Amino acid sequence: MRFYLLIGALSAVVTFVLAIVVYRLSMKYRLYPKIRERDVHTRPTPRLGGVAMFLGILFATGIASQISWFSLVFMNPGPILAILGAAFIVVVLGVADDIWDLDWVTKLAGQIIAALLLAWQGVQIVSLPIGGRTIGSSGMSLFITVLAIVLVMNAINFIDGLDGLVAGVAIIANSVFFFYSYMLTKLTSPTDYFNLASLITAVLIGACIGFLPLNWHPAKLFMGDAGSMLVGLLMATSAIAVTGQIDPTPLGRSQLLPAFIPILLPFAILVLPLLDFSLAVIRRLRAGKSPFSADRKHLHHRLLDMGHSQLHAVLIFYGWTAVISIGCLLFFVLNPYWLAFVFLGVGVVICTVLTLAPLTRRKALEATVQLAPAQSMISTEGAGLDPLDEASDEKDV
Repeated sequence: MRFYLLIGALSAVVTFVLAIVVYRLSMKYRLYPKIRERDVHTRPTPRLGGVAMFLGILFATGIASQISWFSLVFMNPGPILAILGAAFIVVVLGVADDIWDLDWVTKLAGQIIAALLLAWQGVQIVSLPIGGRTIGSSGMSLFITVLAIVLVMNAINFIDGLDGLVAGVAIIANSVFFFYSYMLTKLTSPTDYFNLASLITAVLIGACIGFLPLNWHPAKLFMGDAGSMLVGLLMATSAIAVTGQIDPTPLGRSQLLPAFIPILLPFAILVLPLLDFSLAVIRRLRAGKSPFSADRKHLHHRLLDMGHSQLHAVLIFYGWTAVISIGCLLFFVLNPYWLAFVFLGVGVVICTVLTLAPLTRRKALEATVQLAPAQSMISTEGAGLDPLDEASDEKDV
């Protein structure tokens, strides 16, 4: 565990330092776009934070390759090089989009190329983690892998609209996923706790932690499409690495539910981004627009329209992410399982109340305003006065 913490800390420190450098260079040379109609921020802000995150991840991964404890992970360098190569592709693509505003076809093509690179080097879903069941043909495995990676990249990209939102959600979700992958590896491979999924997750968590101080509200630096697609790519890759390389069959029949966690947990930690992505695609297709066209109707925009501040909206996203992802993980940790259901139930109720709080306050205020004239009328009548008579008397005078 301490070596993962070391690599994560290195990623955080390098990312933080480089983020400051990127911010200062961007401000000096005015490397920031104009404010768009759908943007929430009110002053021009650099969007090249994803470059610092990528370099931090690259540095930490390079250091890990020199540590003997990670030798098994780097024994076959193909997957690692493919992951870094795909990350480089999406970062370059994201920077180009932030500068020149690429059309959605070009962005989608670049994302598919990055996903194909990963699949070509063996980072793909080849089996379900239940009895090692294979997924149809090699062509079907390739298709599902590419689809999953592209879907997650766009889902994370879609929620990147508030200060600190993606970085914080990624820290919470990937922390949960890291503990799961680490514990699962300890159960299935007691002699070696080091695996590709945990390493990817650790360096990603570190990069997000290092970037968050400059991205916290009011943000000085955005991660841009380069950062959000990088986060989505690595989250999808770590989930695929667990699904394809770790078979929890040794857990036995008594733990059949936890055996499904490699399938359920990636969806649990991505439930909000995937929900936002699905609603956006449906909404835009119904309006006859491209599913990748921009608008101001994402979930975070709706929270702002409900009356939440930016900070409150971000914290609500954090809360929902923590409740759902931790609740899913508890099915793997706790026995009996009803304790996990209790945690999920209580957490969902609390998050729902906090999410709808502005609407509740608004209804209470409207009710108070409506009651005010009636109370005024009652007070007047109680004093023995008739408002109509007063008006008549004034007219007579």
